[in-house]
Amino acid sequence: MKGILLINLGSPDSTKTKDVRKYLDEFLMDERVIDIPYWKRFLLIKGIILNVRPKKSAAAYKKIWWEQGSPLVVISERFTKKVADKVNIPVALGMRYGSMSIEKGMKELTDQGVDEILLVPLYPHYAMSSYETVVAKAESVLAKNHPETKMDVFPVFYNEKNYIKAMSSNIKKHLDDYDYDHVLFSYHGIPERHILKSDTTQSHCKIDGSCCDTPSEAHKTCYRHQCFETTKEIVKELDLKEGTYSNSFQSRLLKDPWLKPYTDFEFERLPKEGKKKLAVIDPSFVSDCLETLEEIAMEGKEQFTESGGENFKYIPCMNDNDDWVDVMVNWINNWEKQ
Repeated sequence: MKGILLINLGSPDSTKTKDVRKYLDEFLMDERVIDIPYWKRFLLIKGIILNVRPKKSAAAYKKIWWEQGSPLVVISERFTKKVADKVNIPVALGMRYGSMSIEKGMKELTDQGVDEILLVPLYPHYAMSSYETVVAKAESVLAKNHPETKMDVFPVFYNEKNYIKAMSSNIKKHLDDYDYDHVLFSYHGIPERHILKSDTTQSHCKIDGSCCDTPSEAHKTCYRHQCFETTKEIVKELDLKEGTYSNSFQSRLLKDPWLKPYTDFEFERLPKEGKKKLAVIDPSFVSDCLETLEEIAMEGKEQFTESGGENFKYIPCMNDNDDWVDVMVNWINNWEKQ
């Protein structure tokens, strides 16, 4: 029997510092997130970051936590239930990090008799620290606990036609009644070295003004290219005028060069250039989470207004939007027929 395993990022179990520390420990010790030698990663994370960051992150989580729990988890559960109600095969949810693990999701499916799984990482774009680590972890769990179970992996969907239409429709609903003069597409950032490491040609990616627009096999695993393509497709769908939108990258960590321009720098720059009425979209996430609800909708708004901005609107992710549910259902039905 076939079954679906949806995978999202994950969340601490609560806003308590000890739970946030446990979550950050698993997340930051992932070799695909902080890709430095183990001993250096161990000293950095265990010796420095986990002694400082958990308390600060716990405070941030408290600002966005819902009565039902973590927004990302609650939204993901709602989405999963809506999808499950519309298909004829079992659907389970797992998280890459935290207690709602990939292991639990797989067991939920195999306990129902599933012996063929479609793994769907809920990341539109390919990156070592998101899509790739989900696939690697799932393959490891499968080999260890369910060696007889077959698994297919759903590809990244950053430019898939129906997904773009659903996302554009969601954005349009929020823009129709908002007098904006600029739209900022803010994507989650990654270190520049991750782009180079993911280059299957080992020569194409230069992180300059041309490589993302020059056709290459490298684009299949190039996060930067795929983000820009998502923006292009949405701009085309919404008929946004040149000069009224731009891209940026948020959530950088440590002092290494990350993809630019940085979102927080843009919140300061745009008002100085006369862009006073801003709409912000985060197409790298399908579900709202700490990085969207706190970093952008709260901290970003404050930074933008303090820099001279007048109006700021954060456009939510698609979350459990019915159009997005229908897109996923269609993908599942097509796979089931194979």
